[in-house]
Formats: sequence, structure tokens, C-alpha cells
Amino acid sequence: MTTQATLEPRVSTEARAASPNPHVGVLTLSCPQRPGIVHAVSRFLAELGADITEHQQFDDRVENTLFMRTAFTAQDADAETLTRRFEDTAREFGMTYTFSDATRPRVLIMVSKFGHCLHDLIFRWQTGSLPADLVAVVSNHEDLRPMAEAAGLPFVHIPVDAASKPAAEQRLLDVVEQFEADLVVLARYMQVLSDDLCNRLSGRAINIHHSFLPGFKGARPYHQAHARGVKHVGATAHYVTADLDEGPIIEQEVVRVDHRMTPEELATVGRDTEALALARAVRWHAENRVMLSGHRTVVFH
Repeated sequence: MTTQATLEPRVSTEARAASPNPHVGVLTLSCPQRPGIVHAVSRFLAELGADITEHQQFDDRVENTLFMRTAFTAQDADAETLTRRFEDTAREFGMTYTFSDATRPRVLIMVSKFGHCLHDLIFRWQTGSLPADLVAVVSNHEDLRPMAEAAGLPFVHIPVDAASKPAAEQRLLDVVEQFEADLVVLARYMQVLSDDLCNRLSGRAINIHHSFLPGFKGARPYHQAHARGVKHVGATAHYVTADLDEGPIIEQEVVRVDHRMTPEELATVGRDTEALALARAVRWHAENRVMLSGHRTVVFH
């Protein structure tokens, strides 16, 4: 569960000592740079009886903005409660902030016919290396139904064409609500989302695509790249926005190639980079390590 706002402190150290199992919380924030910010956050957490387990910060000297991620354990790490308690501190420093607890985000995956990214996410989920829970798979084709259902995931087929697109997107939103999805992952979903849908999923939808864009658009990009003699192939994972394939970048993976490789071999390497970049992006989002900074991201690995 994640709650965003502005909040205030005070839980006694005696109450924390009464429980041997403190809860995990994460505070992310951004604000104009000025002295005293780290001290104010540390003091707030100390007054909670919290123990800081990880702290990272980035001073953006171009924008004069501080970005911070602090993980902690505390007797009371309820996101809504902490949001209220931190309000005075946040107001003093002009902070935009979010408290998150240890609740694993619920992830809905969208696919078309390529299954490599879906398969990789399922494997990571089943082996416990993905800090999120897959809840359903949505597709405009039936091809990957067996893969989804073999993993015990509900499969929802939503056909899409020009005439049915508005109804299909409303159906998708209904499915997102039905499964209470916190994050939508376009794992090689080969349909362009409308501006309205992109805006409604803003900040909670991640896409993956090959990194030849915008150079090699359309069909057979690896054949286009082969014809141009590219020396690198890769993939980009980014937040979905109304600007097609141009949302804030979370992660990119690149592999060096050479003239000996066929278009098919380039595509195989490309699929590996897509799966890896997407898995990292989903994991970092789930762990509240990604912060938006205009059209860019700050990622605390």
C-alpha cells in the first residue's frame, strides 16, 4: 500500500520495544535543496523509534532539487498514519513525498504474441525474486493463454481493432479495477494506447521496447538494423505516456553485436535485453526506487 500526501510524528520508543517484529517502511521525497533536510527526516524517524536500514539521496544541482529514499523499520509503519504525522515537516521544507509499507504491489501484465517477457516475469515471481504479485494477464490475442494459465494466472482476452478500441480500453480499465492492480506492465503488448488511457494509467504503467526507436520504426526492426550494420542492440523500459515510446526512462540494457550476426540472431539477443530491462524496471518500481523528475527519472538502485 502506498499513500502520498504530507504528514506528522510521535510514536513512543516504549511501544516499539514492546514488539519484536517492527514493520518495514519506505519514505521517498523531493524538495528544493536547502540545509537541514536530512536532519529533519532523521529526527522524525528517531522520534518514531525507527531504525534506518537504507538511505540514498541525489542532489540535482541543475534543478536545485533534492531527491531522497529512506527505508526503515518501525513499530508503526502504516503509510496513512505516517503521512499524517509527517505533514508539518513536509510543509516546512516544501516536500512532495510518499510513505510506503511492505505491501507487495499487484501487477497486471499485458501481452500480444511474444512471450519472452511474460515468461521471464512469471519465473521471477514464482521463484520469489520479484517483489510483486502477478494477478492476471490481458492480451489482444489468444496465443499466450496456455503460458498464463499454466502459471495459475487468469487470462483475459480483449480483442482490439479500430472500431472496438474505445470499448476494449474501457474493458481493460474494468479488469485493472477488478484485480485491484497497482501496476500495469506492457510486456510486448503491440497496441498503441489512447492518450486518455495513458493519462489514466500515468505513473503506474511500464512499457518495454527495443532501443532502435526512433531510428527503425515499424515492422522488422532487427532486419532494418542488420541492413544498417548496427553495433549495439538493446531495450528500453519506461513509464507509459501519451507520447508514444517516449515516457520517462527507468532502465536500458545494451549488448554489443557485430557483422557476423543474422537478423534472427539480433532479435534473439534483443529479446534477452527486453526481458532483463523490464524485470529490473518492475522490481525497482515495486521497491519504490523510481522517482519522476519532469520527463526523467531518478532511480535509487
